[in-house]
Amino acid sequence: MFRALAVLRVVVLGYAVVLNAYRNNFDHPVLGWVCVAVMVVATAVATVVYAAPERRVTAVLLADLALALALLLATPVVKGPWFQATIPGYWIVGALLAWAVRYGWRGGTIAAVLLGAVDLLTRSHVAQKDWGNVFLILLGGSMVGFVCESLKAMAAERDLAQREAAAAAERVRLARAVHDGVLQVLALVQRQGGELGRAAGAQEQALRTLIRSQDALTATPQALAGHADLARALGTLGARPGIEVGLPAGAVELPAHTVTELAAVVRACLDNVERHVGPDARAWVLVEDLGDQVEVSVRDDGPGIAAGRLEAAEQEGRLGVVESIRGRVRDLGGTASLDTGSYGTEWTFVVPRGQERS
Repeated sequence: MFRALAVLRVVVLGYAVVLNAYRNNFDHPVLGWVCVAVMVVATAVATVVYAAPERRVTAVLLADLALALALLLATPVVKGPWFQATIPGYWIVGALLAWAVRYGWRGGTIAAVLLGAVDLLTRSHVAQKDWGNVFLILLGGSMVGFVCESLKAMAAERDLAQREAAAAAERVRLARAVHDGVLQVLALVQRQGGELGRAAGAQEQALRTLIRSQDALTATPQALAGHADLARALGTLGARPGIEVGLPAGAVELPAHTVTELAAVVRACLDNVERHVGPDARAWVLVEDLGDQVEVSVRDDGPGIAAGRLEAAEQEGRLGVVESIRGRVRDLGGTASLDTGSYGTEWTFVVPRGQERS
């Protein structure tokens, strides 16, 4: 609003200068052109001062309004008591609208009342057009102030909604991390009980972070900078017993955040295989680079997922498939499809290259 006001100030200044030069009806020409020069300097200064929000203090706005009032008061001295038009003319709307933008409809109304009263009181004869000008000043100051107040309120509500959405997204991300960690702890219980204490401590820290995030409305960056190789990230999974990984011949470069999330999705699938099918189950991971998108599939040789089991788990509030798998892929702008039966279970994830949703 103040940037738009700076443009308006220049426009009304040009109009005032041209009009005074055309009429040139000063009783005291030197004093009159000094007033015009003051308007030019004041416009330049106001444009610079109002450009920085921290400089829009009360003293500046008072000086702005006081100068407009002073030029109105100087008009009968410079032009004589029977003047028809004031020296500043429409130039005074710069100070009027500055008050409206800064202080809302109350500030706009106060400035309009002062400017209108001084304009009328300095005239020896008040014509009908003068009353009309004052009415327009009152209307403009109050209405612009009201609109500015409404815009500020809407901007505050928008910012709050954005912070809440960012906090909700962060809670979901932490919930996924906690869920994945819980699966890892359960696997460690079966394999290496001695590491349980360390893993439990890590999960406690993650849970505390999740709880604290319930009251925090500040967003953390949702994307990691740079790119990473998906093939390299998933290639290490082949070291786990019973898991075979098929990769393209070359690197599969994707945004680092996409690689991190896809690797987490694959690990969640493999953890489910180990937990629900058994530690001796076999699983296959296949990565295909299709140019504009990347496809990752995870297949096992288990008995499949019973009909209605995933829907029941979602209703029970379990995060495994809903968030750790489908939620992650959805946030990447991709799709997750499931094929399951007595022959086993296969997840297929298709993610567009470099097109993540915020």
